[in-house]
Amino acid sequence: MFDLFRPTFQADSLDSISMDLLERDGIRGLILDLDNTMTPWNDVEVGPKVEAWFKKLQEAGIKACVVSNNKRKQRVAVVADRLGIPFVFRATKPRRKAFRAGMNILGTGTTDTAVIGDQLFTDILGGNRMGLYTILVLPISDHEFVGTKVLRRMERVLVWLMKHCDSSEPHSPKVR
Repeated sequence: MFDLFRPTFQADSLDSISMDLLERDGIRGLILDLDNTMTPWNDVEVGPKVEAWFKKLQEAGIKACVVSNNKRKQRVAVVADRLGIPFVFRATKPRRKAFRAGMNILGTGTTDTAVIGDQLFTDILGGNRMGLYTILVLPISDHEFVGTKVLRRMERVLVWLMKHCDSSEPHSPKVR
């Protein structure tokens, strides 16, 4: 019942996702959320741990693309350019179009692309609707868009329901 909201994998942060995990699961391309996944909300500062993680990603030969619902192209471009990766802005996640655009840029398909993000209702739902490998990370900061705060409350209810009402997957995300 809750499969569209259940991530393939969960991690504390972007930099805690190992290259070994991605390589083991055949991931060649990553679609990454921006706000509270790569940077704090509405910020352009990329932390040193995130920068180091992107260097490891590049060394592993895994491509990345930022796919953000942010409407300000310049803000998304600053972060993407700093990391040397392409981007899609005004993505309207969880709509499929944004994920297809990211895969087209990366040259990957549904079997070798993962989505990494901090929200169940945008990143995970959208990735799962496409049949992609999905990784949920904890948000970098509590500071976020007011609409996201509303979704966070709904996420807490959904997580509770997934733990207590879905007997097919009692307490953990699906793992490939």
